[in-house]
Amino acid sequence: MLRGERADQDEEHMFDVCLMLHADHELNASTFTTRVVAGTLAGMYGCVTAGIAALAGPLHGGANTAVMKMLIEIGDLDKVDSWLDKALEEKRKIMGIGHAVYKTEDPRATWLRKFSKQMADKKGEQKWFTMSQAIEKAMLDKKGMYPNVDFYSASTYYLMGIPLDLYTPIFAVSRISGWTGHILEQYGHNKLIRPRAEYIGARDLKYTPLDQR
Repeated sequence: MLRGERADQDEEHMFDVCLMLHADHELNASTFTTRVVAGTLAGMYGCVTAGIAALAGPLHGGANTAVMKMLIEIGDLDKVDSWLDKALEEKRKIMGIGHAVYKTEDPRATWLRKFSKQMADKKGEQKWFTMSQAIEKAMLDKKGMYPNVDFYSASTYYLMGIPLDLYTPIFAVSRISGWTGHILEQYGHNKLIRPRAEYIGARDLKYTPLDQR
């Protein structure tokens, strides 16, 4: 339905595995959001909607779109090193590299690297995979950082013919299964999620009326 033709078995299998890999992953930002909302005993639809809002951010569900845009911006394998050096000098975030939990390779990235290579071989278009490999090696050498789930899913989806603006919705379609599991668990053993905050700002400030500011 997406491309106007039936996907072959290889692509169908890869896509199924991608959906499984994205389905759930501990208390990431969107899952934590759904549990916070569920903790107030809001309805299932509201909880999932809140999860979608959190997932929509470029540092979460939008990361693989950003990876593909980065690869397109670089454009060629020969330009990877110079682009990366400039980006690091400017302290730009290299999307798809590094993880809040994993300090070694994200185990999901292991599968997606394989799928990216398979799609490159299948389509006869090695460019995006080889560029990704070069970025991966450079970031490991320079920063000791490994790819996460978003890094190789970008080129895998791209070679499947999936438009960039559908990457995050595909992530959401998969992650809803994980969210709903967490929401039901929260409902079943509920306690309002209420973190505390400690104020460390200035004290004894003088209030200035609005008309005097």
